[in-house]
This record gives sequence, structure tokens and C-alpha cells, in this order.
Amino acid sequence: MKAMPTLEQYRAQRLSEGFDEVLERKWESNAVQAAHTHPFSVRALVVSGHMWLTVGNETLELGPGDEFRLDRDTPHAELYGPEGATYWAARKN
Repeated sequence: MKAMPTLEQYRAQRLSEGFDEVLERKWESNAVQAAHTHPFSVRALVVSGHMWLTVGNETLELGPGDEFRLDRDTPHAELYGPEGATYWAARKN
């Protein structure tokens, strides 16, 4: 398994790739985010917990070390596991 970067390393890498900001997002256990969009594109790395990301008819189960990407204005929904989840989100506005 590939070593997990630190938040500082992740931030530096994503900023060097043209992302505008990198945030740490923490979600409570069993949180649900109904279908929505964002006015930015995102690349994120799950660092703890588990989540399910649904885009269209596809649902991905994501855990520590997994990454996901979403283009700006892409409808998606999120479900977080019983332990919640934390991911680092690089945003490109």
C-alpha cells in the first residue's frame, strides 16, 4: 500500500497542479448529503473512515487512501459510514 502523504504534502502537490485551495472535510457518522453540485472541480483523498459517492448510476465505496474527482457542476450524493469520514479536498474554482 502506498504511504499516505501529510496534509501539508498533499496541499503543496495539489496547489502545484493548479488547484486554488485544499481543505480538510470531516463528516459525522452516517451523514447523508443528498444529490447536489459544486461550482468548482475537486480532487479528494480519503484519509479516514468510509464513504459512498454516487454519480449518476455508479456508486463508489471509498476508504483511506482512495481518491475521487468530480468536475464542476457534476450532480452527486454522499453517504458516510458509521465511523464518519475525513478527506482532503483540493478545489479548483
